[in-house]
Amino acid sequence: MVPLKRRKLVCSDTGNTGTDSRGQTKFPQVVLFLLERKMGTSRRAFLSQLGRRKGFQVEELFSERVTHVICENNSGDEVRAWLDSQSGGRAAAHLLDISWYTESMRALHPVEILDRHKLQEPQISESEVAVFSVPSYACQRRTALDNYNTTLTEALSILAENAELSEEEGRGVAFRRAAAVLKALPSPVTSVSQLRGLPCLGDHSLRVIRDILENGASSEAESTKESERYKALKVLTGIFGVGSKTADRWIRDGIHDLHQLRASEQTLNRSQQAGLEHYDDINQPVTKAEADAIRGIVEKAVNSVLPGAEIVLTGGFRRGKVMGHDVDFLITHPQEGREVGLMSKVVSWLESQDLLLYQKTTRNSYLESKDGPGRPASNMDRFERCLSIFKLSKKEEPGAENLKTVTENKLGRHDHGLWRAVRVDLVVSPISQFAFALLGWTGSKLFERELRRWAGHERGMSLSSHALYDNNQSRYLRASSEEEIFTHLGLDYIPPSERNA
Repeated sequence: MVPLKRRKLVCSDTGNTGTDSRGQTKFPQVVLFLLERKMGTSRRAFLSQLGRRKGFQVEELFSERVTHVICENNSGDEVRAWLDSQSGGRAAAHLLDISWYTESMRALHPVEILDRHKLQEPQISESEVAVFSVPSYACQRRTALDNYNTTLTEALSILAENAELSEEEGRGVAFRRAAAVLKALPSPVTSVSQLRGLPCLGDHSLRVIRDILENGASSEAESTKESERYKALKVLTGIFGVGSKTADRWIRDGIHDLHQLRASEQTLNRSQQAGLEHYDDINQPVTKAEADAIRGIVEKAVNSVLPGAEIVLTGGFRRGKVMGHDVDFLITHPQEGREVGLMSKVVSWLESQDLLLYQKTTRNSYLESKDGPGRPASNMDRFERCLSIFKLSKKEEPGAENLKTVTENKLGRHDHGLWRAVRVDLVVSPISQFAFALLGWTGSKLFERELRRWAGHERGMSLSSHALYDNNQSRYLRASSEEEIFTHLGLDYIPPSERNA
């Protein structure tokens, strides 16, 4: 539990010291302390004054003199953890429910302590409490999709997202790293004491964890979810092409929802216009079946213009997710150089079939000889890519066998009952960089960040989605597979399904 702020002891008259009119202590062997946690400041002050008027010694601060700790709505293990956190805490103090205190007030003396007055403490020895241990970097840990601490990780993720939307990247990363540690644990966390010595768990994250363990939910995470600013940022950044800076500017202009944005005179660029038009579809989760259907379309498009090319579904779906917010594909060709100019041909084919609602294509701007390992400040790669919005048939989830029906019918833009809009990213990589691109585009985002941090801090290397560069030897380390990259980094290989940090 979070230690309570210590208050100065105020002694204003003899009535506050638990003495009678002759200055003698009525019950010298009983020294009470009321725990403010869950009781509240005002109620604690009232009950303390009541006890003193009845002749009891009620301490303002916890000390070794305290013989009875009075609690309200606290469990025994919560209070014991709080006592252990206090310097000079006494294990011998009675931990009592408020009922003992009120009965003693009515009786005008300390009543007998019965079992019903005692806080129930689990009889677990220190050796029986599992203390967890995990490696410091997420890229050293195996993290499956499901974890044992979803209540904790979801609260931390909300706080991370709120920090990121508020342009507080450092705080966001701290919460993400804390959540990643909890995701990797082999069993549920039942006590903060189990987390002793674990990496990446700062004071703020530990306060959130304590709050959940003690109260069932994080008050900070809940208040964040309900805040008007957070809800507005979520809605506005849900528009394709709108980042947190743009959303923040709109909020300062009084725009908090889509209706207000549409009614405003804000100038939207082409991607934002498309994002607003197809907002509901884009913010609806994409299923694995829909991703597979889009893969069939992409394969038909690529093979029609470059036979022999390879297409890999990346992102969360490669890590085993059954739902996602978009679909990412990595495309290459076994012969170096054959992939040059491929994207424009693929996009032309898709547009000829009326399957794109929006697209923006960028050229490959990475030159190894000039750029070195290629790590821009944003860690964005510089492959040839197409950011697009696909038009996907709703009539059935099309696979390769019925693509002919989908493409030949050329679904009309206004027949929205027959199709839905889906965000799709297409990325083209030379085969020499394909292993690095595949690793980078598989994710998770934090796993990739931790890989780069490990490479730099622990190995003296620079890693990007283009290359791995050994700064000590001043040379590139080539790789034709993800396994080779892990070997270069001195890490055990972790398959995509266990990179869900």
